[in-house]
Amino acid sequence: MAVDNPHANKVTIHILAAVAQHEREMIAERTRAALQAAKARGVKIGRNGAECLAPAYRVAAAERAMSLAPVLTQLVKAGLSARQIAAELTARKVPTLLGVMACPNGAQGGASRKA
Repeated sequence: MAVDNPHANKVTIHILAAVAQHEREMIAERTRAALQAAKARGVKIGRNGAECLAPAYRVAAAERAMSLAPVLTQLVKAGLSARQIAAELTARKVPTLLGVMACPNGAQGGASRKA
Protein backbone atom coordinates (compact mmCIF):
# COMPACT_ATOMS: atom_id res chain seq x y z
CA MET A 1 0.00 0.00 0.00
CA ALA A 2 1.35 3.41 -0.96
CA VAL A 3 1.08 5.93 1.88
CA ASP A 4 0.83 8.91 -0.45
CA ASN A 5 -1.76 7.14 -2.66
CA PRO A 6 -3.74 4.66 -0.53
CA HIS A 7 -6.08 3.71 -3.42
CA ALA A 8 -3.23 2.62 -5.70
CA ASN A 9 -3.13 -1.02 -6.67
CA LYS A 10 -0.29 -3.10 -8.14
CA VAL A 11 -1.01 -1.96 -11.70
CA THR A 12 -0.96 1.72 -10.72
CA ILE A 13 2.31 1.30 -8.83
CA HIS A 14 3.81 -0.56 -11.80
CA ILE A 15 2.80 2.25 -14.19
CA LEU A 16 4.23 4.92 -11.88
CA ALA A 17 7.48 2.96 -11.61
CA ALA A 18 7.68 2.64 -15.41
CA VAL A 19 7.14 6.39 -15.84
CA ALA A 20 9.84 7.12 -13.25
CA GLN A 21 12.25 4.76 -15.04
CA HIS A 22 11.52 6.46 -18.38
CA GLU A 23 12.09 9.90 -16.81
CA ARG A 24 15.43 8.72 -15.38
CA GLU A 25 16.52 7.51 -18.82
CA MET A 26 15.51 10.84 -20.41
CA ILE A 27 17.47 12.80 -17.80
CA ALA A 28 20.53 10.59 -18.36
CA GLU A 29 20.32 11.10 -22.13
CA ARG A 30 20.03 14.90 -21.77
CA THR A 31 23.01 14.89 -19.41
CA ARG A 32 25.12 12.84 -21.83
CA ALA A 33 24.18 15.16 -24.71
CA ALA A 34 25.04 18.27 -22.67
CA LEU A 35 28.41 16.82 -21.64
CA GLN A 36 29.23 15.91 -25.24
CA ALA A 37 28.29 19.42 -26.40
CA ALA A 38 30.46 20.98 -23.68
CA LYS A 39 33.40 18.76 -24.65
CA ALA A 40 32.93 19.72 -28.30
CA ARG A 41 33.21 23.38 -27.23
CA GLY A 42 36.49 22.55 -25.47
CA VAL A 43 35.23 22.75 -21.89
CA LYS A 44 37.18 20.62 -19.41
CA ILE A 45 34.75 18.38 -17.56
CA GLY A 46 35.12 17.10 -14.00
CA ARG A 47 38.55 18.41 -13.11
CA ASN A 48 37.62 21.25 -10.72
CA GLY A 49 38.39 19.15 -7.66
CA ALA A 50 41.71 17.82 -8.93
CA GLU A 51 42.97 21.00 -10.60
CA CYS A 52 41.51 23.80 -8.48
CA LEU A 53 40.31 22.65 -5.09
CA ALA A 54 42.91 20.03 -4.16
CA PRO A 55 45.94 22.37 -4.48
CA ALA A 56 44.14 25.05 -2.47
CA TYR A 57 43.24 22.56 0.26
CA ARG A 58 46.83 21.26 0.27
CA VAL A 59 48.17 24.79 0.76
CA ALA A 60 45.67 25.51 3.54
CA ALA A 61 46.55 22.25 5.30
CA ALA A 62 50.28 22.98 5.07
CA GLU A 63 49.80 26.51 6.43
CA ARG A 64 47.74 25.20 9.32
CA ALA A 65 50.30 22.49 10.07
CA MET A 66 53.07 25.09 10.10
CA SER A 67 51.11 27.36 12.45
CA LEU A 68 50.34 24.49 14.86
CA ALA A 69 53.75 22.82 14.66
CA PRO A 70 55.35 24.72 17.60
CA VAL A 71 52.37 24.03 19.89
CA LEU A 72 52.13 20.36 18.92
CA THR A 73 55.88 19.87 19.24
CA GLN A 74 55.79 21.38 22.72
CA LEU A 75 52.90 19.14 23.79
CA VAL A 76 54.49 16.00 22.34
CA LYS A 77 57.82 16.79 24.06
CA ALA A 78 55.90 17.20 27.32
CA GLY A 79 54.86 13.57 26.92
CA LEU A 80 51.14 14.17 26.48
CA SER A 81 49.01 11.45 24.91
CA ALA A 82 46.87 12.18 21.87
CA ARG A 83 43.80 12.50 24.13
CA GLN A 84 45.66 14.92 26.41
CA ILE A 85 46.86 16.94 23.40
CA ALA A 86 43.28 17.19 22.16
CA ALA A 87 42.13 18.34 25.60
CA GLU A 88 44.93 20.90 25.77
CA LEU A 89 44.14 22.26 22.30
CA THR A 90 40.50 22.54 23.32
CA ALA A 91 41.48 24.29 26.56
CA ARG A 92 43.60 26.74 24.55
CA LYS A 93 40.58 27.27 22.28
CA VAL A 94 42.48 26.16 19.19
CA PRO A 95 39.72 25.39 16.68
CA THR A 96 39.86 22.56 14.21
CA LEU A 97 39.42 23.30 10.51
CA LEU A 98 35.68 22.83 10.99
CA GLY A 99 35.65 25.00 14.10
CA VAL A 100 34.82 22.16 16.51
CA MET A 101 36.63 20.76 19.53
CA ALA A 102 39.79 18.79 18.91
CA CYS A 103 39.62 15.00 19.09
CA PRO A 104 42.45 12.57 19.90
CA ASN A 105 42.72 11.20 16.36
CA GLY A 106 43.02 14.68 14.87
CA ALA A 107 45.63 15.72 17.41
CA GLN A 108 47.65 12.59 16.75
CA GLY A 109 47.57 13.15 12.98
CA GLY A 110 48.57 16.80 13.30
CA ALA A 111 51.46 15.97 15.61
CA SER A 112 52.99 13.59 13.09
CA ARG A 113 52.38 15.70 9.95
CA LYS A 114 55.44 17.11 8.32
CA ALA A 115 54.79 20.29 6.36
